[in-house]
Amino acid sequence: MGAALLVDDAHGLGVLGEGGRGALHAAGLAGAPYVVATLTLSKSLGSQGGAVLGPAKVIRHLVNTARTFIFDTGLAPAAAGAALASLRLLRREPERAGRAREVADRLYGRLTASGLTAARPDAAVVSVRAPSASAALRWAADCREAGLSVGCFRPPSVPDGISRLRLTARADLTGDEIDRAVGTIIATAPAGATER
Repeated sequence: MGAALLVDDAHGLGVLGEGGRGALHAAGLAGAPYVVATLTLSKSLGSQGGAVLGPAKVIRHLVNTARTFIFDTGLAPAAAGAALASLRLLRREPERAGRAREVADRLYGRLTASGLTAARPDAAVVSVRAPSASAALRWAADCREAGLSVGCFRPPSVPDGISRLRLTARADLTGDEIDRAVGTIIATAPAGATER
């Protein structure tokens, strides 16, 4: 073995690939030797914690040598149960993965059409650029006051100059809810957020 491929699939699981099976599945690499995936259970699965998927040799190595794993506690049964329930739901309703991507694309299209700068979504997250870290904080607070919860990313979690709001598309969002979210973001946008 000369090399291994490590894929951070935090945003792919539940959204990409057939039925939301993840980025490795979408790329035809699921189960390939020397491919390792890290993923979180807190995004599309709505739980907490994470997992490392890969060859048994890699997993054994991590279990026996990774200090952060050795000194950590195991997942709470409720978190493991919630993640398992979400996976079962995806198996029963695989169309949810595609619907989440459709919602993300719709959010992106509406926001960019209004003049806001947003990153084209690869999965279910749409980020909207803010003019500064302080503007991003105020924008997120204004959205929250209007009843819309959005993430706010600013340094040190992103490099200087690219603070942003972060929206997560869900498969169960209705057209009215999407319209309300977009309207709130546009109405609360700070000066300098739009290109027009």
